[in-house]
Amino acid sequence: MRLPSSAHTSRPWLIHQIAEDFALEDVWALATPGAGRDDFPALVAIVGDGLEKQVSAPARALFWLRWKLGALLRLDRAGGGLGTRVASLRERLPEELRAAATAHQDTGSTFTFLYEVADERAMEIANRTMHGVVHFGWVPDGRGGWRGQLAILVKPNGRLGTAYMAFIKPFRYLIVYPSMLRACERAWRARPITETHRLDKG
Repeated sequence: MRLPSSAHTSRPWLIHQIAEDFALEDVWALATPGAGRDDFPALVAIVGDGLEKQVSAPARALFWLRWKLGALLRLDRAGGGLGTRVASLRERLPEELRAAATAHQDTGSTFTFLYEVADERAMEIANRTMHGVVHFGWVPDGRGGWRGQLAILVKPNGRLGTAYMAFIKPFRYLIVYPSMLRACERAWRARPITETHRLDKG
């Protein structure tokens, strides 16, 4: 379910300080039925460094097409990403989180790990069209439980970036986001439930 921007901006999260010059593109609720306050690590284990490998075939096809077009148009060539065209947001992190980010082992995702704290996890990506952040948060669901929340923050790169974001918007809403949300919920429902978790819920 898509949420109003205030669902993200009203939270006292670190990302507001780290990416204050980024535009908030989207906010989505992640279905995590039965979750409690301390279950954010279970969501982190599911999302890892991104959900792009867990989505539907049409969404995977769109990702594939994007990378093929990127190669054709040289959108992802060397010099257009993190540490070259734009500085990584890791440079804005507090020292202890910067050290943790440097030590983090990325798992082959197209996103680069940024930071993780008790109720947030953030990743970034950059190319010649934009610098983006994928942010996962953990919030009360208003019914006594807790749920995940996904936010997308973007800084387009000039006219090309603005045109690119406008072009892909319908595909994101019709195919990519719905597929990601379904993949997340499936993985959440299929996750292993430990005896400790059962006792905590009982």
